[in-house]
Amino acid sequence: MSTFSGLNAAASGLNAARQGLDVVGQNMTNATTNGYTRQRVTTSAIGSLARVGLFSGGSVGVGQGVSIDGIARLGDQYLDAQVRSTAATSGNLAVRSNALTAVQAALNEPGDDGLSTQLQGFWGAWGDVSNRPGDVAAGGVLLQKATALTDQIAAGYSAVNDQWGQVRTKLDGMVQELNDAGSQVADLNAQIRSTLAAGGSANELLDKRSVLLGSISALTGASVQTNQDGTVDVLVGGNQLVSGDRSYAVAVSGSSTMTGTPPVTLEWATRPGLPVAVESGEIAGSLAMLAPANATGTGGEIAEAAAGFNSFATYLANQVNAVHRTGATSTGATDLDFFAISSTGPAALGLTVVPTDTTGIAVAGSGEGALGNTTADAIAQLGTAADSPDSMWSSFVVKIGVSAKSALQRASLADSAASAASDAQVANASVDIDEENISMVTFQTAYQGAARLMTAVDEMLDVLINHTGLVGR
Repeated sequence: MSTFSGLNAAASGLNAARQGLDVVGQNMTNATTNGYTRQRVTTSAIGSLARVGLFSGGSVGVGQGVSIDGIARLGDQYLDAQVRSTAATSGNLAVRSNALTAVQAALNEPGDDGLSTQLQGFWGAWGDVSNRPGDVAAGGVLLQKATALTDQIAAGYSAVNDQWGQVRTKLDGMVQELNDAGSQVADLNAQIRSTLAAGGSANELLDKRSVLLGSISALTGASVQTNQDGTVDVLVGGNQLVSGDRSYAVAVSGSSTMTGTPPVTLEWATRPGLPVAVESGEIAGSLAMLAPANATGTGGEIAEAAAGFNSFATYLANQVNAVHRTGATSTGATDLDFFAISSTGPAALGLTVVPTDTTGIAVAGSGEGALGNTTADAIAQLGTAADSPDSMWSSFVVKIGVSAKSALQRASLADSAASAASDAQVANASVDIDEENISMVTFQTAYQGAARLMTAVDEMLDVLINHTGLVGR
């Protein structure tokens, strides 16, 4: 074995230990960096060379040192896929839960500001008018209660409409975020491909891309396919959002108002009219919440809530007007409506009180005279009837409450699953400072050992070169 080979082995050991220390330093300085995946230097032993000749002695030699094979990124593709999948489900259900919770909050039920309280006050005012026919004060209170009731219905509808607008605005932001992330993934694909082709380490670029892929999956439930050149293809509904170094933008189309047409959809920006099949993620949840109401009551839950307000306003007006038309006012007028609904726009916003003063209120029954109270008493009893507006409103509130609670429970379970997947990913990929300290000491010791070996070989060569043949002089 050539003595000079010992220098090569020692030099390779120094280089490997120094590279190991560099990687440890990279890990420790990025211990708190979001999305960073810990790294390890990978090495392998260099085999011995065949030796023939006068001084080989025919013996089997030792290896030639250590080779640095690369810098391994200690991530787990399975865990990464789990994080993306659970994030998509969690994002979808969280959007639905948040929207339904806001709708439920707009009902103000139960509470003094809820419509149930306003209805009780309205029926009670009719009862007071029935007990004191001809009393201007009682009639004035009735008109006040009726106006407060219509205002409350309009306010509830407006709150739901505002919630629809908020979800629509957030959807625009989500799509912009998706397009930006897709463009960045395409750029990173190009950088990763060229870096790997040149024999470099693209670990930090892979970390950045992984974070972006997580965001894209949370938004759309996209699937990811890894290519042999290090790039990835991102598929949404089976169609490519990112392919190699190219990305394809999407856009929101449809009405910007709840009552407008056509419905809100997601389409390819370069191919208008061609929908994007988003089945999961926050964008899919938003699109589902923004869907219009339908005849079966299975449309978008925000629009269905708004339709519920319209149905209630119409039902209330029809119930009260049907009885009010049978009565007579103090001036003898008959066949009069108490409520009116505008022929344009939502019924909940167009519900108004017809009488402007007490002379327009039909209190007496037909032919009873000015002090009759049959009509007022019959309207007061509407609140306790089996098919009363109160029961309709109660059913509506219960339906919203059940939907909101169910959505919250599902979102909570999905969030727990997403958190568990994220925790598993972090446990596998995050930096452990204690472990890195041990590695640092290990590489430091290895470096010192390789340096000592090099010193020893140097001393041997010094003897061989400078002192051979001097014996006996």
